[in-house]
Amino acid sequence: MNSDAIRQIQGKETMVTSFLTTRQLQEILQVDRTTIYRMAESGRIPGMKVGNQWRFPRTQIEAWLKTQSPAATVDVAVPAGNGKTAQGMGDLLPMECVQLIQDTFADTLGVMILITDLDGNPITEPSNPCGLFVAMEKSPNAHKRCLQLWADLARNPSLQPIFTRSHLGLMCARGLIRVGAELKGMLVVGGIAPADWPPSEMELQRIAQDLDVDPDLIRREANEVFVVEPNEQKRILGTVQRIADIMAHIATERSALYARLQNVAALPQL
Repeated sequence: MNSDAIRQIQGKETMVTSFLTTRQLQEILQVDRTTIYRMAESGRIPGMKVGNQWRFPRTQIEAWLKTQSPAATVDVAVPAGNGKTAQGMGDLLPMECVQLIQDTFADTLGVMILITDLDGNPITEPSNPCGLFVAMEKSPNAHKRCLQLWADLARNPSLQPIFTRSHLGLMCARGLIRVGAELKGMLVVGGIAPADWPPSEMELQRIAQDLDVDPDLIRREANEVFVVEPNEQKRILGTVQRIADIMAHIATERSALYARLQNVAALPQL
């Protein structure tokens, strides 16, 4: 057998083993055989017919799966003790896309919005922060109190968003972000002035002492907050969980993509 013939046989063997069968693709995508045939015939998924059977190139399938997420790349998740992967809120959200959505909602509602994990750690940058919040974040003590506030919001047993007074005396609320049956994070709105705003001089001094900041800084920024009418406050409360649900949907889709990519990675390597 000459070298050209050997190369042709090796090439055929490589072609066969580097392609996925319909059954393998079913296991990866978790759809029925008819759906795969329909997608292949319409060109929505990379594949080719060999005789009467469809075959799907592994590398093209991997590339196609990545395009099904708003983010072009997928970060490696942290291994969990059960052999699966532990995906945090930051792993499950395409940050650039989510930040744009969050910015839009914050501008529309006229409040500050951000996403945190269940320990109160920010995952996104605050959208539309009020001037008082920005000024206070320069104080390490005030920053710590802010993180503690968000952690306390996560532990609040209420399932429905409710307004809570912050360490600055402003109002905030949160919506829960679930992926499947598991809580992964929350969407927080804040910077809203209560009805008795601005604070009295005595209250202002108390806040300044509690946060170890200059009282004059609070005085200067006291009007740089969001004044929201009662009817609009009710609308915001009714919207918080709906926005959180949008983020939950994005996170759930991304989690499903992780699972598909892991199924691809689990296939025998050639």
